[in-house]
Amino acid sequence: MARRDRRFNVFSLSFLDVMSCGFGAVVLIFLIINHATEEEAKVINKDLLSEVRLLDYQVQNGERDLFELKEQLDALLERVSDSDRKLASTDLRLDETRDKFAELDAESLAQQESLESLKSDVQTREQELDRLRAIAEANDGGRVRAVAGEGDRQYLTGMKVGGKYILIALDTSASMLDDTIVNVIRRRNMPEERRRLAPKWQRAVRTVEWIAAQMPLDAHFQLIGFNTRAQSLVPGHEDVWVPLGEGRELSDALEAVAQTLAEGGTSLVNLVTAINEMSPLPDNVYLIADSLPTQGTREARRATITGRDRLELFSDAIRAIPKQVPINVILFPMEGDPLASAAFWNLARVSGGSFLSPSRDWP
Repeated sequence: MARRDRRFNVFSLSFLDVMSCGFGAVVLIFLIINHATEEEAKVINKDLLSEVRLLDYQVQNGERDLFELKEQLDALLERVSDSDRKLASTDLRLDETRDKFAELDAESLAQQESLESLKSDVQTREQELDRLRAIAEANDGGRVRAVAGEGDRQYLTGMKVGGKYILIALDTSASMLDDTIVNVIRRRNMPEERRRLAPKWQRAVRTVEWIAAQMPLDAHFQLIGFNTRAQSLVPGHEDVWVPLGEGRELSDALEAVAQTLAEGGTSLVNLVTAINEMSPLPDNVYLIADSLPTQGTREARRATITGRDRLELFSDAIRAIPKQVPINVILFPMEGDPLASAAFWNLARVSGGSFLSPSRDWP
């Protein structure tokens, strides 16, 4: 059998073995090199991850701090807004306070001027009072008015005129025209001028002048006439105490007394009511009367009245008199009224005043 020729073939088994070995070597080298790269990458990635995590932590902390800062900023802005409002309110109050201070300064200046004016007025009045006192002491021992009379008419009365607030109460009823009922009725029908000249009424007017002449210079006075009602006889000063001063108001009051007509009945309770309404209450009351009252607060329904009824009217009236007010009585006795003297004397005694029933030529 003939032998075949052996030729070289690159795809023979030996060649493939060589190629496989070479390929395996390459793969082995690749694996070795790739593993080292991954290890190095893991090391590098671990560092980067730490940095990233650190940065993330810092970012979170920064965001939290930023949120807190925003809240603090909002709170600060709110406080600033409140401060601005308070500042505006304070400015407004400051302006109002300045305006008030300006008004107070103006008022203070006005009050200061008024005070200076009052001081000047007081000083002028004190100088005038000193002048009047000097004149009074030189003329009649400290009296505003002088009572004319002869030496043999200086009676011992036991009645002293004093006090800070002095009230003279004059009975102006028709009974003051005369001492007898018949003559009272007769004189009551006479013309006004003749009624004013009635001797008993003139005695009452002179008695008022005598009391006025004894009043201290620093006293305040009021003069009330009473019949069926009580009214002041001081023109223009009906409801107040009048300072004696220079005596002009007193002279006007005495002139009013001289022009008064004695008429009507007698109501003592109306006088007591007027006394209770005075403020302050009088220190002394000088009551010039002649008989017990004939009526109370209302007019009498009967034409006549008994002595007992008149005494009851008197008792009802004096029960309302303030306890601390002395009543000094000057009584001109009236015919047909024997109980009057004892009643008025007891009133003066109980109240701490004095009682006088003078002679016809007094004062």
